[in-house]
Amino acid sequence: MTLVYPLGMAVVDAALSRQGHLTKQFDLLFNQAKGQTGLENTITSFIPDIVGISVRNIDNVDSLSAHNNRYLTGIKKLVSRIRKICRIPIVLGGPAVSIMPGPILNFTGADHCVVGEGEVAFNLLIEKIIQKKRPPAVIGPLFPRMAPETFISPNYRKILTDYYFEQSGMLNYQTKRGCPFECNYCSYPLIEGKKIRYQVPEFVVENLKRLKKDFIINTLFFTDSVFNDPAGRFLEVAEAMVRENLGIKWAAYFRPDVISQKNLSLLKRSGLYAMEVGSDGACDRTLKGIGKTFGFNRIMEFNESCITADIPCAHFFMFGGPGETIETINQGLSNIQRLRHTVVSVFSGIRILPGTGLADIALSQGIIPPGENLIQPKFYIAPEIDKTEMDSKIKQSFLRRKDRFFPPEKAVMRMKALKVFGFKGLLWDMILKTSSGGKKTRSTKLHGIT
Repeated sequence: MTLVYPLGMAVVDAALSRQGHLTKQFDLLFNQAKGQTGLENTITSFIPDIVGISVRNIDNVDSLSAHNNRYLTGIKKLVSRIRKICRIPIVLGGPAVSIMPGPILNFTGADHCVVGEGEVAFNLLIEKIIQKKRPPAVIGPLFPRMAPETFISPNYRKILTDYYFEQSGMLNYQTKRGCPFECNYCSYPLIEGKKIRYQVPEFVVENLKRLKKDFIINTLFFTDSVFNDPAGRFLEVAEAMVRENLGIKWAAYFRPDVISQKNLSLLKRSGLYAMEVGSDGACDRTLKGIGKTFGFNRIMEFNESCITADIPCAHFFMFGGPGETIETINQGLSNIQRLRHTVVSVFSGIRILPGTGLADIALSQGIIPPGENLIQPKFYIAPEIDKTEMDSKIKQSFLRRKDRFFPPEKAVMRMKALKVFGFKGLLWDMILKTSSGGKKTRSTKLHGIT
């Protein structure tokens, strides 16, 4: 898994500091990587009144490596470890918790959890504790309106930015929250709400300038659920970046919607160097089955536009969803073969998450029983297909293709191998070059920081 800066912790820390609270950040991953434990010493020296734990992932949503999922078990052990040091409230937050707050709270044994905007919910919880009111176990979900006076600049820490930039070649920033789309498998509406709330472009640019000046960061990833929002506000961010001449390279998640060459040119001038594309379904029937409002021709058009604009991208697909049959598997693999000059990663099955339309479908088809809390990974596989046969077909289709990855973990391994040679960031362009036997498939220079 790619190491990602703990942005949520940095934002919540900033919000608590704004309210006058004294805070201390502790990144367990960084400390373990440096051969340090330090948690006990940090708690006993700081003597906090409350401890918050950010939980980003429930598991890796990959059915072919589900046996390696121990994320929540690690959180449970962490809660127990803190309990041995002090008897203070332990609060969970983060994307994973917003998806299934009750089950995760019960599994880990923490005292409270916050759902939605952590910087709002956590402050609300602390206020209740200060007022000696008994707060509920679950605070939220809270998705308040974002206004300029409520924008929070993350409290990045130099020691952490240095570490994560060294490991991944980029840092992360979020320009907006919320997802208005109706994809039936997706958890983003649970995490961020369905209404998009935007930061103004000037605020975004000021934060990016600070990242570059204070932390020497010149590459980042926008963590918006979908960067190219329907209203086109993402173009305003790009225009602001061009005006300021930031000199920062960036990448983001994109939906395969129509973007003109003029706008793609604007995005490139603002620093766009790579895309990750949520195509998800490989043919019209399976796209409809997961709630997409576009067909595969749109994916093809989007990919061709990226080729023309000389922007390397990677598409991600899921097989086995509602409506999948042996015919759609064959058609989907044939469609993927038609995608030129791009990297493709494929997932087998779709992780079923509570509160989603896919969970309702799985329940109606008897794939999950009533009352299933889904804390243990369960994957939707259409009843009409055999998973073993499907996986075999995908592997066979991708044989001898170095730009096609199944399972998706292979793409992570490839990028790790390339980073040994000094390349960092998203390396789709480098993968495309090496996949073509050393011949350039694009006119662009290779992207990577040495």
